[in-house]
Amino acid sequence: QVQLVESGGGLVQAEESLRLSCAASGIIFSLNIMEWYRQAPGKQRELVAGITSGGITNYAESAKGRFTISRDNAKNTVDLQMNSLKPDDTAVYYCSAYMPSSKRRYWGQGTQVTVSS
Repeated sequence: QVQLVESGGGLVQAEESLRLSCAASGIIFSLNIMEWYRQAPGKQRELVAGITSGGITNYAESAKGRFTISRDNAKNTVDLQMNSLKPDDTAVYYCSAYMPSSKRRYWGQGTQVTVSS
């Protein structure tokens, strides 16, 4: 059974930081691209950042320079360090595992991030 369990969300003020973590089980972690998505009320889910098993990263324009994604293949975890948070970052953040060979994608349950001005 695949499980992606996010933690670390919460309520912060603008310019503060949060670190989200995602623990994966039931998958071959090293074969998956790990990603963080977010969905704000009334908006579509969007990619925030992704990282390959080898550590290649990509970021949404809105995340560049403020967010850092990292993974620990030994611990099956992926983190998202978010600095200089803005009210526009308010959303539910989802961890996702994507295996290119099978095109299978798994999702976590999401964690709420709220940034007050």
